[in-house]
Amino acid sequence: MLLALMSPGTDPHYSLCIFKLIGIDFCPGCGLGHSISHLFRGDLQASFSAHPLGIFAVIIILFRIYKLLLLHLPKKITYATRH
Repeated sequence: MLLALMSPGTDPHYSLCIFKLIGIDFCPGCGLGHSISHLFRGDLQASFSAHPLGIFAVIIILFRIYKLLLLHLPKKITYATRH
């Protein structure tokens, strides 16, 4: 959710990147984070430019959330009827 809410621009005041926070400029995951942020704003071209696998990552994350919800939500109890 934080990646969807963060600004995809280069705002130096706000970053989730541990590498940026400790002063290292290179981070292999920042492009993916920016890609996801652009995607949630509907900018597919910028998302793909930031990282080509951003769209795929969101699909995988949403699928995993779906599977976890199915696993942990109470199942509807059905009763067999006699014929």
